[in-house]
Amino acid sequence: MITLSGLTKRYGTVTAVDGLDLTITPGRVTGFLGPNGAGKSTTMRMILGLDRPTAGQALVNGKRYEELRHPLREVGALLDAKALHPGRTARNHLLSMARSNGIARQRVDEVLEAVGLTSVAGRRVGLFSLGMGQRLGIAGALLGDPDVLIFDEPVNGLDPDGVRWVRSIARSLAEEGRTVFLSSHLMSEMQQTADQVVVIGKGKLIADTPVLELIERSSLGTVRVRVPDPADRADLVGRITAAGFGAELTADDAMIVRSATPEQVGDLAHEAGIRLHELRLQEPSLEEAYMELTSDSVEYGTARSANVTGGWDA
Repeated sequence: MITLSGLTKRYGTVTAVDGLDLTITPGRVTGFLGPNGAGKSTTMRMILGLDRPTAGQALVNGKRYEELRHPLREVGALLDAKALHPGRTARNHLLSMARSNGIARQRVDEVLEAVGLTSVAGRRVGLFSLGMGQRLGIAGALLGDPDVLIFDEPVNGLDPDGVRWVRSIARSLAEEGRTVFLSSHLMSEMQQTADQVVVIGKGKLIADTPVLELIERSSLGTVRVRVPDPADRADLVGRITAAGFGAELTADDAMIVRSATPEQVGDLAHEAGIRLHELRLQEPSLEEAYMELTSDSVEYGTARSANVTGGWDA
């Protein structure tokens, strides 16, 4: 279990993490979401004792990380897949970790096999691709067979098969009763992987709720509409924006209308005599719910636009 109580981190006048109160419980995958600069990595670093809190505390199984006698046996983590000595082989990297925590040598071979790196165990990690480095980082997290796992962007650099594998391993670890705390910017993947999501923005807690409940709460169902005539499409865009709805053009010249119903869009088209080839509701997703929650928390906002070469803005 991970417990955060009033966890705060300031760098001069900048507050990176602002009074977080959270309990990350065993037996489920908890996704950690937030825009760039929201404080996710800083939070994870404080949990692992790499950054000292300005105020509050972060506990793993009721203790601060530095109080754990054999930390790799209680909490495994992957924060940066590139934080490896490039001259060491994969096996020697894991052996040095194992020796530091009294872990048996045979466990190194077990985790190498579990992450699919047995055939390259003797290769220097400086020659590894990003995806191979991610797998080695996950092997290191699993090395001590810990009850708590923390992964920061674990699917970064992985191919689709690797992404699916990470999803499977995260789910299986949670089903074994372990605490799994995982961050990612891939909303579709998080929707398939996580049971619970924690969303932060500008260092503050925005939501701590089951994934399905967050999606169901979202008001951002979208409507997909396709207008074959470009002039009619531009006309309908103007009517949609005048009615107070947001819209954006897709690569296949369809239009995604936000916060509107198909009936509302259909009525606007009917009033103008505009022919439609498609009009359908797209159910809310985790991505839509997340975008709604964090709309005021992004560090660098961008306007939604129909096309990057010019045209209308919504």
